[in-house]
Amino acid sequence: MVKYLLFVTTLALAACQHSPETTLYQRLGGETGVENIVDGVLSGIEQDPSIVHHFADTDIPRFRRLLIEQFCELAGGPCRYTGASMQESHTGFQITQAHFDALVNHLISAMQQQKVSIEAQNEFLAMLAPMYKDVVYR
Repeated sequence: MVKYLLFVTTLALAACQHSPETTLYQRLGGETGVENIVDGVLSGIEQDPSIVHHFADTDIPRFRRLLIEQFCELAGGPCRYTGASMQESHTGFQITQAHFDALVNHLISAMQQQKVSIEAQNEFLAMLAPMYKDVVYR
């Protein structure tokens, strides 16, 4: 019985941990996963009357490309973000805490739709969190 419990415990621990060679980018689903997450975020924005107005004059194909680059780079993928700084690109929009939270909720929803693990979601959100100060109330 002790051997069985040790075996089950070892399997459970192994299942909960990701390989050190597995990047966050890979755990988000690689190129396809990141693209699908971004598309989910864009769909959420499009259907959200509380924030969609912030994107009225946005070149959505360009925004999509830059968001994919940014997410890919942050997650350790092969991309390089070529857009403006977060502070620069959000100045003048008067984005509130509620607007920011709405976008984060769309991101979480998109990651859940892609079956991204909670661990990977939290890791990715932690990478994005420092951007808050560069986005809100600019």
